[in-house]
Order: sequence, then structure tokens, then C-alpha cells
Amino acid sequence: MKFVVVGAGAWGTAFALHLARAGQAVTLVPRRAEQALSLTAARENTDYLPGVALPLELYVDAHLEAALAGAEVVLLACPSQALRETGVRVRGALGAAKPLLVVSLAKGLELGTHLRPSQVISEVLPGIPAASLTGPTNAAEVARGLPAARVLAAPATAPAVADVQAALSGATLRVYTSDDLPGVEFGGCLKNIYAIAAGCCDGLKLGDNSRAALHTRALAEMVRVGVALGARPETFYGLSGFGDLIATCHGAWSRNRQFGFAIGEGRTVAELMAHRKTVVEGYKTTESFHGLCVERKIDAPILREMHAILYEGKVPASAIKALMTRGLKRE
Repeated sequence: MKFVVVGAGAWGTAFALHLARAGQAVTLVPRRAEQALSLTAARENTDYLPGVALPLELYVDAHLEAALAGAEVVLLACPSQALRETGVRVRGALGAAKPLLVVSLAKGLELGTHLRPSQVISEVLPGIPAASLTGPTNAAEVARGLPAARVLAAPATAPAVADVQAALSGATLRVYTSDDLPGVEFGGCLKNIYAIAAGCCDGLKLGDNSRAALHTRALAEMVRVGVALGARPETFYGLSGFGDLIATCHGAWSRNRQFGFAIGEGRTVAELMAHRKTVVEGYKTTESFHGLCVERKIDAPILREMHAILYEGKVPASAIKALMTRGLKRE
């Protein structure tokens, strides 16, 4: 099956490498021509995935139109706030061609519209089934071929999902499927917010008890918010919900957790966001989800306090106190 991965950050590069290792035909498309030249010459993504060799079977091409010729599956490996613009570029390069599936690797809601990744894709690429691939994985481990599992969420009516699932899977990556696109995508978005919260707790050195309490109540909040927005509750106990929540809240590699840790230690949000090379998806996702919860009148106290920390200058210790002194109730 012919895959095209649009975006050569850490995750796009890692997944393209996985596909090449699995024997699939794959082209990695960096945004910039100079990055394509660098990847081709060095056979390594020194900026985003240093130390991992790119096999010769992984083709790199900055010319999107040429890369997309004959593509059966297109994976969009870009930040959620760049997904619409990336989709528009893909639409122009595809012309009349229609791949079997366009798959988002992003985890975040679009600012302003509050649309999920697959909804953004459906708007800019009408007539092509849109899907999301998510779960508890980080780029470096996938690139190294360590065992992992993910979930491919696609509409029940999308053709060839089983074929794509089989092509994505291999000895080091097991892919499950789901037709609950809202649940899978909301889980992938929300866990980044709670990972920032977990980092704050660790930066404040609050201990294991607080971390366990946060994870438990974050999962409960994730289910409540997701169901209120039309998702199925059981989805949040799977890979895209609980699985991704635990990985992102605990993993030393998690940019969201690292971001929260630094805030907990006393650094300012403005300082941390200045001149960043990599994206902290949970930062913008907090803004987007907070707006959506206010609009829909959904009670999400952890999310609300994280928004106050990130956008209103609230001190993390004060947010902890606000959560701990809320009205008592049954679990």
C-alpha cells in the first residue's frame, strides 16, 4: 500500500520510518525543500529525531504533488493548528485524485471552530474519508522499533479500513480500529491538558498521592466532557483515552508534562512559550476546550483551573487549593 506522510517533525519521521520497516511504500514530505535535502543527504532528522538512521527504503520528497501521485493513504503529521492549512495544500496537490483515506496524527481542537482533526480534514478535503490515528506512543520509541499499540478511528462507512489497519500493523506496532471518531479524538486532545496538570504537580513536588488522585479524577472528567460532546464512554477506557493519559502524564519524553513541570517549578508560561522549536499541543488545546466547555455549559474543574494557570496567570498552588476545597460529593 502506498503511504505519504506530510510533515517531517519527530512523529511524522518516526511513523514514516515504521512504515518503511514494515515493508510499505512510503514517502515523507517535509514542508521545506532545504529540510528534504538535509534528510536525504544525512539519512537522519537531526532537528527532530537525532540519532535514528533513516533507511534507504524511506523516500523523501519536498514536492507534494509528485509525492501524492498514486497515494492510497495520506497521513497528516502536523500540529493541530496547522492542520487546515496543510489540508488545503494537500487538496491543491491532489487535484482530482482521491486516496482511500486521509489520516490525522494531530491531537488538538482547532481554535475558534472547536473542530476535531477529522472534521477539519472533512471540510478541506470533501469526499475523502477522514480518520485519526492515535494512542500511547512517542516518536523515539516507535522509531527504535519498541512494541506499541495505537487505534485507527474512521467512520463505519469508510472503505478499506481493515486493509489500512493491516498495512499499518507489524511486529512492533499493533493497530486497533474504532468507529467512535469523537471519542478517540477527544481523548487524544484532553490527555495533553491533564499531562500539563500532572507536570505541574510533579514540579510542585506534591508526591504520589496527589498524582494518583489527579490521574483518577482527570479520567473521570475526560469521560464526562467527552460524553457531553457526543462520544461513547467506553472509548475513554481504551488506548486513546486512559492509555494515552497514563503515557503522557508519566513519560519523561512528554513535552506537555515537561511544560507543566517547569510551570510547577515557578517558570512563567510566557517564558516557556518564547522561541519554542517544538509544539506543546496541550497549551492551545486548553484554550479551545475551555471555550467549548463554557459554550456547552460542561463542568470541567481541572480543565478550568489549567486554563486559569495558562491564560489568566493563576499560581499553580492556588489552583490546587481551589480543586481541593470544592464542594464535597459522592465519587
